[in-house]
Amino acid sequence: MNLHDFYYDLPEELIAQDPLEDRSSSRLMVLDRHKKTTEHKIFKDIIDYLKEGDCLVLNNTKVIPARLFGSKAGMTSEIEVLLLKRVDREELGIEEEESTGNSLYWECLVRPGKKARPGAIIEFGDGLLKGEVLDIGEDGNRHIKFTFDGIFEEILDKLGQMPLPPYIKHKLKDKNRYQTVYAKYDGSAAAPTAGLHFTPELLKEIENKGVKLAYVTLHVGLGTFRPVKVENILEHHMHSEYFEITEETAAVINETKEAGGRIICVGTTSCRTIESAADESGHIKAGSGWTDIFIYPGYKFKVLDCLITNFHLPESTLLMLVSALAGRDFILDAYSEAVKERYRFFSFGDVMFIM
Repeated sequence: MNLHDFYYDLPEELIAQDPLEDRSSSRLMVLDRHKKTTEHKIFKDIIDYLKEGDCLVLNNTKVIPARLFGSKAGMTSEIEVLLLKRVDREELGIEEEESTGNSLYWECLVRPGKKARPGAIIEFGDGLLKGEVLDIGEDGNRHIKFTFDGIFEEILDKLGQMPLPPYIKHKLKDKNRYQTVYAKYDGSAAAPTAGLHFTPELLKEIENKGVKLAYVTLHVGLGTFRPVKVENILEHHMHSEYFEITEETAAVINETKEAGGRIICVGTTSCRTIESAADESGHIKAGSGWTDIFIYPGYKFKVLDCLITNFHLPESTLLMLVSALAGRDFILDAYSEAVKERYRFFSFGDVMFIM
């Protein structure tokens, strides 16, 4: 399969720049992958397509203000650092050091990279936070040791910005609009955007209908920002992301499957989490770990039955995932219809339900 097989033409004005005032008022395209039909609805209508005994799987990760701006000591030119993934000192082969304050190690994207060579010291917030560049990985990412006094999360809240995707040019007025209403565990560099459409009221209605809610955690990392650069997509390697599934969640999903209910994932991150944690029979195991699962056409889904997902970038791994579920031609036809009907695309855009 070639990368260009997943290309579609998108007018720039259809890229949503701001979230809607009412989360659940986004447009909803309903795709029946068996009948090959589409319907046009509003997101709050999703409840009409959910059945008693179904299970909705949601990713409760929380986006951290992972975008930092600093400068090298004594310099004024700005350096942008995006926190991607927390790493252990042992992973980097660093021996335990004498304590000189608090320190954490992160894998980061840095712009401009030429100012962040190994040994460079970057200061943020007049020295409230300092970062030492340790090394440069094969993909150009930096491992940075951050030193600080106090609590890292509080410093991030003070200095950091929400890491909006580069195609969003507007500044976010309310940073909570880049969080799901059920976000709980800090760790993501990007939001699981399919979940942005839910309100507490809609989730309550869904539960009252007899649909179970099961929460998984996958901290969204580099894969969200990393384009596919190889023509043969089979040569693409996904960046690993950390996930957790509790005993309670595993039990709910397994019981739903055994009872004949549908497993409906909210977003590709929830999908990748449960597919990573399932054995060949589709049984989910509780636990935590790292996943670099790459789902593309030909993949046989072990757990997922239906998917709620936003409209994805051309030639992206996310578009390949939805093509694996519904068929590439059907998906690209649906995207063409969405362009024609002036749907809003990407993170703050509209949504589809693939059943």
